[in-house]
Amino acid sequence: MPRLTRIYTRTGDDGTTALGTGQRVNKAHPRVAAYGDVDEANAAIGLAASFAEPDCPEIAGILRGIQNDLFDVGADLCIPPGDADGRAALRVTDEQVARLEALIDRFNADLEPLTNFILPGGTPLASALHMARAVTRRAERAVTSLAESEPGGVGPAPIAYLNRLSDLLFVLARVANNRGHADILWQPAAGRRQPDNPADQTDTDA
Repeated sequence: MPRLTRIYTRTGDDGTTALGTGQRVNKAHPRVAAYGDVDEANAAIGLAASFAEPDCPEIAGILRGIQNDLFDVGADLCIPPGDADGRAALRVTDEQVARLEALIDRFNADLEPLTNFILPGGTPLASALHMARAVTRRAERAVTSLAESEPGGVGPAPIAYLNRLSDLLFVLARVANNRGHADILWQPAAGRRQPDNPADQTDTDA
């Protein structure tokens, strides 16, 4: 386990940071951006867990476990496949992905069937889970972009894990909204101004 004795090192003052291999790259490098977005998703999930702990300890426990998994994802991403230099790099496994799938199937089985798209919101816990879901989707896009820009530079499991995680967060948000009964349904075009009298409506495209 790493031992952190100093919080600041000044080594990044030139705008670079070290990958797990020791190679220094620009902090805007796509690989750094990818595991930075994963870290942001982890923070969002930590916030959601804090909402869950008082009344939904099971969900809180699941989220805390996921936070540990996301550190694994970050560790996987910071050492490109084939660049471990003989060291045992930590890699995300298919078992971790399968565990998320099992949770999705289990919680989704008891939800109110979806009849429309839903708005992110509802209870504080559901809202936090939807926020975490959106951040996780961004992390998935960043990792996918990295894989496209560096063929062979990302294993398949991190992308699959983030994809399933966003699905699980969506399902858990519905659980937090009274198992979907309190979901806020999208109303297409609801924000458009409707005239009080249909006769007053004018064709603005004329």
